[in-house]
Amino acid sequence: MANSKSALKRAQIAERNRLRNKNYKSAVRTLMKKYFTAVEEYTANPTPESKQEVLAHMSATYSKIDKAVKRGIFHPNNGARKKSRLAKRLKQVAEAV
Repeated sequence: MANSKSALKRAQIAERNRLRNKNYKSAVRTLMKKYFTAVEEYTANPTPESKQEVLAHMSATYSKIDKAVKRGIFHPNNGARKKSRLAKRLKQVAEAV
């Protein structure tokens, strides 16, 4: 346990930040999974509606990643790598279709 007021406050701040970081990271993982699922569905049945769904998931995921980078949860290179993976998967599917 913390021995001083300042140490107690730092422990509380660290816990608050840990929960915030966990929330963002979990949300990004969930959005990425939804995006990859939408891409698989688009690959199986390439329709304009499914492509719009893929692009909507991609936009939401990009937005969440950018917010996480802005708030210091992800390193900028980590965010760029995640966005690159998303774009790469869609490009592979677009070339195949």
